[in-house]
Amino acid sequence: MNTAVETPSFGTKCRAFVKKNAVMCIALIAAIVTSIIVPVDKAYLDYFDYKTLTCLFCVLAVVCALKNINFFYMLARKVVQLFKTARMSVLALVYITFIGSMLIANDMALLTFLPLGYLVLETTGKQKYMAFTFIVQNIAANLGGMLTPFGNPQNLYLYSKFEIPNLEFMAIMAPPFILSVAMITVCCLIFVKSEPLSLSDEKIVLNPKRTVLYLLLFALSIAIVFRGIPYWIGLIVIPVVLLFADRKALKMVDYGLLFTFVFFFIFAGNMARIGVVRDLFSMLLNKSTLLFSVISCQGISNVPSAILLSQFTDNYADLLVGVNIGGVGTLIASLASLITFREYVKHNPGKTGYYVGLFSLFNFAFLIILTGFMFLLKLF
Repeated sequence: MNTAVETPSFGTKCRAFVKKNAVMCIALIAAIVTSIIVPVDKAYLDYFDYKTLTCLFCVLAVVCALKNINFFYMLARKVVQLFKTARMSVLALVYITFIGSMLIANDMALLTFLPLGYLVLETTGKQKYMAFTFIVQNIAANLGGMLTPFGNPQNLYLYSKFEIPNLEFMAIMAPPFILSVAMITVCCLIFVKSEPLSLSDEKIVLNPKRTVLYLLLFALSIAIVFRGIPYWIGLIVIPVVLLFADRKALKMVDYGLLFTFVFFFIFAGNMARIGVVRDLFSMLLNKSTLLFSVISCQGISNVPSAILLSQFTDNYADLLVGVNIGGVGTLIASLASLITFREYVKHNPGKTGYYVGLFSLFNFAFLIILTGFMFLLKLF
């Protein structure tokens, strides 16, 4: 009997790579096409926001290290075990994701807490709430991260580019953030019944030394984001420490996201140098930066929208709000939404259509209400 395992062909590997890194590949194509229109020159060096790239790398690397010692998993289980009903457990899962997105970025919050959501619902026989829980966790990740500069990648970029003061940043994002918390809470209370729920015990032991070390590195990352420490220090210290403490964490960093930023920096920089494009975008943004940024997210996602549109407007307050609430809506409005979709389909391969329908219903409801609320707020 031939037991040899067939090695995937080069074409199969390429298709798998493109499928996994679709947004990065699109960004690369966009960068190449615009580089033909605007030939490479010294001005390209000014396209990149080096601090944003450094901060993003440092946060992602440290979060991967904390994830490897089950820090977030243990923290989440402890919180969930405090609650005894399906409604309160789902609410706890959503709140954990919400808070997690403010601390470790929305995509990492989902990668960390979606598996726990699946575990809780699967082991307690509450699979009927799987789609709803994943969708609301996704909304919580996208909207929860809006309050802090490092909660969403686009926040980190805009915060750095426009040098927005910390208190002003939070004041801008507080109204949609508070409304989002209220809406998410109401949804969980309405759509999840108060049914008895129990989660089996599982002993998880953290390595004290590694936990302290990684938390110190995380504090260093946050200090860099808030401009307390020069970013180049983090770029030296964090990789060197993790090289000895946890090389796997460095390998686990989402380099696809980092390269997506690099390619979109090139694309956005080139677009800003094309006269016709510059005039068109400037005109549209002058009419309504908030509305146009929300609409832009639905077609090209919130991160590239933030990078592109920031080249044509100084109204960072409306742009910041727009690319955050614009993260809900279509499946491609946020890169994080694709993570949730991938996780759900992996566990429920026959329910793709059902998930997309329910996802669209909740996301567009949130999008319409939040956008309308912000326009009303601007009138008063």
